[in-house]
Amino acid sequence: MANKQFDVVVIGAGPGGYVAAIRAAQLGFSTACIEMESYADPKGEVRLGGTCLNVGCIPSKALLRSSELYDEANHSFVMHGITADNVKMDVGTMVRRKDNIVTQLTGGIKGLFKKNKITQLTGRGSFAGRENELWQIAVTGKDGAAEVVDAKHVIVATGSSPRHIEGIPVDNQVICDNVGALSLDAVPKRLGVIGAGVIGLELGSVWKRLGAEVTILEALPDFLAAADPAVAKEAWKTFTTKQGLKINLGVKITSVKQGKKGVTIDYESGDGAQKLECDRLIVSVGRVPNTAGLGADQVGLKLDNRGCIEVNDHCQTNLENVWAVGDVIRGPMLAHKGMEEGVMVAELIAGQAGHVNYDAIPWVIYTHPEIAWVGKTETQLKNEGVEYKVGQIPFMANGRALGQGDTTGFVKMLACAKTDRVLGVHIIGASASELIAEAVTAMEFGAVSEDIARICHAHPTLSEVMHEAALAVDKRPLHF
Repeated sequence: MANKQFDVVVIGAGPGGYVAAIRAAQLGFSTACIEMESYADPKGEVRLGGTCLNVGCIPSKALLRSSELYDEANHSFVMHGITADNVKMDVGTMVRRKDNIVTQLTGGIKGLFKKNKITQLTGRGSFAGRENELWQIAVTGKDGAAEVVDAKHVIVATGSSPRHIEGIPVDNQVICDNVGALSLDAVPKRLGVIGAGVIGLELGSVWKRLGAEVTILEALPDFLAAADPAVAKEAWKTFTTKQGLKINLGVKITSVKQGKKGVTIDYESGDGAQKLECDRLIVSVGRVPNTAGLGADQVGLKLDNRGCIEVNDHCQTNLENVWAVGDVIRGPMLAHKGMEEGVMVAELIAGQAGHVNYDAIPWVIYTHPEIAWVGKTETQLKNEGVEYKVGQIPFMANGRALGQGDTTGFVKMLACAKTDRVLGVHIIGASASELIAEAVTAMEFGAVSEDIARICHAHPTLSEVMHEAALAVDKRPLHF
């Protein structure tokens, strides 16, 4: 019996994979998408959406919002003349709300697959060989039985998994990665976090607002080294001084022991040997690409020394008609990057001019205040010897921010000293994740700071701070 044949087979149904499948189907290709993960589905059914929708971006934002409302009710309502006595948090209800949102969105992708006539294949996808111009892809179920399908084009979108530390066993009960940290059944009295990156800061913030004593241990000597120095400095002051997060830098973990009363972490820092005792521990030290079990060796698919699939600027691998997108290739592990790559690849397969501008991909950290940036930091520009101008305006000068009762942070714009072209925009403050979109758009269109300075921004809005920052590049702000 002949194998089922498709124009495009996508391995993995995370953001990069499911978007690639949908765009390929829109372009008229017969398309299949392979997924094996059920996550915490009560029926054990496969869930689409990958880490992002199931145990990453979406559920963490749901918890962040719940914890923010709880914190506001306890500490911010009073400035508005609102009295809220005896405010309580039901963690079980909070987690169920998060789960319901996840179920709704993952079910929505199933609906999109049906709408676009995409065949969903359940199991682990791997390369089984090639015959003539068709790739054979094995789809192996939990029972070990495998179905082989043929594909003209293959898009690998297998994503990434949490990086674990040798000697620290993650059980997602007491010692958790991002999966367990999103499903704690109660607020721990003492929470330890290893890693002061995006996940560590976001989840540490959630449980800190709900009443946990949170201590974050970071191996690097600098805080938020990837962010602009001014943003990192403001974030450090806000998180440690105003919010009470304990963040220790330059830490070397020497041992982690789990006992009946919790977890004991021995570590060394600039202050010598230290000990941290906590009830729960979150390990958030980055992620690793999912290439094991893909059958890369069998077909000669090239991987780099980090286990990522090697690709060119258009996500083509070394194999003909084999592509790779998202966390499984080089670059930042961001869902929106994977989505754009998925669209690009589908359009390139169709002979269109698909493209991703890697210089205009926004970064966001959903702490409170939020942090967002696009383009170059001051550090990068200095290292590259680029002459630049700076415009920086605080939210405290903005009427909308004052009205909302949150004036923390600023917008900082960097522009070329010779051409005025916008080179980078960095925001720390309320709604930074939304405000950064204007900067991304400006950079995509090659705008100069004068372009943004000449655009009429609605009043009163937080977006006016972006306007003022553009004016400040030319040393002519109107309201600061």
